[in-house]
Amino acid sequence: MGEDPSMLWERYIPLIQIEAAFKTLKSERGLRPIYPQVEKRVEAHLFVAFLAYALSVTLKQRLTALAPGLTPRAVLEKLGTILMLDGCFPTPDGRWLIMPRYTQPEPDQMLLLHRLRLSLPPQSPPRIKAVEPNPAAAVALKM
Repeated sequence: MGEDPSMLWERYIPLIQIEAAFKTLKSERGLRPIYPQVEKRVEAHLFVAFLAYALSVTLKQRLTALAPGLTPRAVLEKLGTILMLDGCFPTPDGRWLIMPRYTQPEPDQMLLLHRLRLSLPPQSPPRIKAVEPNPAAAVALKM
């Protein structure tokens, strides 16, 4: 062997970082154990895991620069309540009108988005709120 100990240490550090990244992927990102049998599925699983890790590292670097003290997990939990959906409406001529929508962010979410220099794409009214409708009002509307 006879390699310089500092060189061995430099090679060991990335290994530790990779192992930590996979632990993060499994715990924080909620990736459950998957045992694909087909080679293409194994490659796809690794690709998705790598993308999740790359996005996590990118978010962590952005947080370090723009919002020190926040963790990627905290940001994902906070912004995770913003919902996106497609409203689909039939037209008289048999086609579908599809309206992509997202819930209106709460003030603290807007502050976080502003702090991270992010913005949601514009959407035209009506706006959809993230608050669950009042069941009594929903019943009254049905009558």
